[in-house]
Amino acid sequence: MGIVPAQGSQVRLLIADDHTIFAQTLRAYLEKTFRVVGVVADGRALVDEAVRLQPDLVIVDIGMPLLNGFDAARRIKEQAPKIKLVFLTMQVDPNLAAAALESELLKAIDYVLRGESYLTPKLRAEDWFSTKAKARQFSKEMTQRQRDIVQLLAEGRPMKEVAGLLNLSPKTVQFHKQQIMDLFNLRTNTDLVLLALMEGLISLPPESPHVKTGQKRD
Repeated sequence: MGIVPAQGSQVRLLIADDHTIFAQTLRAYLEKTFRVVGVVADGRALVDEAVRLQPDLVIVDIGMPLLNGFDAARRIKEQAPKIKLVFLTMQVDPNLAAAALESELLKAIDYVLRGESYLTPKLRAEDWFSTKAKARQFSKEMTQRQRDIVQLLAEGRPMKEVAGLLNLSPKTVQFHKQQIMDLFNLRTNTDLVLLALMEGLISLPPESPHVKTGQKRD
């Protein structure tokens, strides 16, 4: 089930991935069938470029810096609801990056462009639902502002840099951080990083040791 090249050449894609070599390889592969209008390396740039370029479809790496793929996608849908999205992740299978360059990615794009959903067979449905069930154990919800702050702090960014990125004062960032620490009964910055992992705001590199966490994928 492939897209006819004549049709595919009219489809405009935007790629969002912070792994430079992989992103460029992906671009070269997809340009054989589609028109790639740009490549971005972080979630905030993705939102800006998606709204500016209005591509037909965005290929999003879930674990991007500054703003994760899921939250970036939500903001894109708010501002440009017609844009379709395909998510990639290296969290489930380290070999997914290589598999993405096979026909499965074209199949996923084909499904999404036709308004259908697609879930790779490499991610078993029972694993997906199990992960979501674990995430529901954390019933407390963060605001979008809190999610932004948790992600940036968990990435190891200094308070002043976080404040600059979010157009806030360092004192305001500190206030939000303390609220989050109190809300989730966190005691250390390590606890904050674990919260970010469980919320799916950051991800471990594929080569990192396995850590058992529940990740939110709503």
